[in-house]
Amino acid sequence: MTGHIKIGAVPPRRHYIADGTQRAFAYPFPIFASEDLEVHLDAALQTGGFTVTGSGATSGGTVTFDAPPAEGVQVTLLRRLPYERVTDFLESGALPARSLNDEFDYLTACVQQLADDALLTLRYAATDLPASSLLPGRAARANRLLAFDGGGNPTVTPAVDADALSSYVAPGAGAVRRSIRDKLADVASVRDFGAVGDGIADDTLAIQAALTAATSVFVPPGIYRVTGTLPVGYGQTLHGSGAGSILRAGGEGFPVVLLPDSYAALHHLRIEQGSVGIKLTGRDGPCVQNAVHDVTVWDTQTGIVLDGGDSPDRPCYWNNFARVLVVRHLLHGVHLVRTGEGDTPNANKFHCVRVYSLAVPSTGSGFYVQHGRYNNAFVDCEANLSTTAHSCFRIGPDTDKNLLVNLYTESVGGVPNVYLEAGSKETSITNLFSASGGPAIWDQSGGEFTAYNAGYPAKNRFKKSQVTDLTVEAMRYETRFVDPAAGGLVLPDMTRSVHLVSAFNGAVEFRLPAPLDAEGRSLTVKKMDVSGNAVTVTDATGSGPDGRPFPLGSRYDFVTVVSNGAAWWITAAHAVPGNAGFFEGGSLFEPDLARSFYLVSAFGGPTEVRLPAPSSTLAVGRTVTIKKSDVGGHAVTVTQAGGGGPDGEAIVLVERGHAVTAMSNGAAWHILARNP
Repeated sequence: MTGHIKIGAVPPRRHYIADGTQRAFAYPFPIFASEDLEVHLDAALQTGGFTVTGSGATSGGTVTFDAPPAEGVQVTLLRRLPYERVTDFLESGALPARSLNDEFDYLTACVQQLADDALLTLRYAATDLPASSLLPGRAARANRLLAFDGGGNPTVTPAVDADALSSYVAPGAGAVRRSIRDKLADVASVRDFGAVGDGIADDTLAIQAALTAATSVFVPPGIYRVTGTLPVGYGQTLHGSGAGSILRAGGEGFPVVLLPDSYAALHHLRIEQGSVGIKLTGRDGPCVQNAVHDVTVWDTQTGIVLDGGDSPDRPCYWNNFARVLVVRHLLHGVHLVRTGEGDTPNANKFHCVRVYSLAVPSTGSGFYVQHGRYNNAFVDCEANLSTTAHSCFRIGPDTDKNLLVNLYTESVGGVPNVYLEAGSKETSITNLFSASGGPAIWDQSGGEFTAYNAGYPAKNRFKKSQVTDLTVEAMRYETRFVDPAAGGLVLPDMTRSVHLVSAFNGAVEFRLPAPLDAEGRSLTVKKMDVSGNAVTVTDATGSGPDGRPFPLGSRYDFVTVVSNGAAWWITAAHAVPGNAGFFEGGSLFEPDLARSFYLVSAFGGPTEVRLPAPSSTLAVGRTVTIKKSDVGGHAVTVTQAGGGGPDGEAIVLVERGHAVTAMSNGAAWHILARNP
């Protein structure tokens, strides 16, 4: 050292990041000799390839490299002194000031070096409570990890199995070892792909990337703002942790989640806003066997849409919904529709699906099956709507065989509970609790539905049901009163069993439908007025019951008929008109006793009227009158099968008007009246 240097408050360390062109790097602290300076490139100590200038200068100096360090390399310049005395003072010798200054400078530099090293060590904060710094003994800490106990004092813990950190074995017999990377890949999180979930950042691309990369994608709790549709493809699962995992549309006019194919699952999520919360349609293939459960949909135009689309080869069938809530929709809660030339949504199952407008003025329906044929089933579902809604449950014109079981429908206004449009067919409604002020069932289908325990006015209705063994405690008949203004043709209402007809304003023809169109149906027609105008029962084939028009001439006359598909037959009647037979032109007449009065002509020759044996099924309890109707001289002789006749003898009727009336008691025919 040629002169005295001063050790100032300058840290003995300096870092640089090389740019690939700079060769000279300054050090602002003093060194006593060039060998006191350590030069590092990144972590490597350099022993050559550079020149040090400025040793012994208070202001420091420069390190100049023979070649510029590479771009991005960290350059570290560090003063390192050996801990030693550099001056020896002699006993009673001279004590020059410079010697003292040099010694103190060196010692001060060593102290700075210690302080700088201390900055790189773990240490207690000045404000920390006192704690032990004594390590456990060698034997205690061998093959173990340093840790801290509950008081913050050093302790040891078992060493980590490095192999366990890189692999995973599930508990249980037969489990195999897998890498941690492979284990974590079982379920991907949208956050693995950059989703933020703060409700502000656009997470659309991140979630779409996750769905592209993984089969099962998890949505952790958070609000994930999306500006485009999220497609959940074939066999994929998109799931969250419940109502805290929110997918929120950051715009209008698009479905938030789309299921365009088959075997996908969507569950434990909350979906908000957008034109549609969840849409199912066969875009990439048939849209079948998808499962949506434990999902809530809020503040959408329409909550859920099932669309038959534009291709019959990509139908929307056999999808399942369970424990789904649609809240504050503006149009429809659940909508089954066909927007193109595809098939209608069929055989989809909805269980415990609730649509709740929560005072939002929705204008559509809670459930709207606009297009849907063959066994779409809605079980334990609910629609609770505002007074502006069209209907709680609506069955559209292109529907067939939809099943509604255990429905709950409610509105504080007059909203129809179930609305059946014209064209809907064979809707089945069972156990409808209709709490809206509107009609329980507003039927525009013409009776194309069945209902059981389904609320006023059609609480219990079965159609085309076959019962093998039926016990009825109380039978009620649907009755219609008919009073045409001027008589004429009347067609029956086939949903009614009894027709009370007035002919007071003119004669009435009551025309039954063709027997084939009413197979198995039974109707009763009764005349109610006191006029002399008749009610004549005919049928659409031009005939009538039992093959002829049946007149009801007096008040309270009635007839009950049934169709077997080939003809209408009388099963009961009051004062059946024309219940007489006429026989002419034979020597033997054997009456079938279907009538109680027979006119017999013997004009062409003697005639025998042979009654059946009194014990025959046709005879027992029957009364019959035989009367000679011709003016000729031939006799009409009344006998019985097996010989004899009424009261044991053949009865001869020789004059016109002669008659005999007899009744069988099963043992014999007995005469009740005779002329002469």
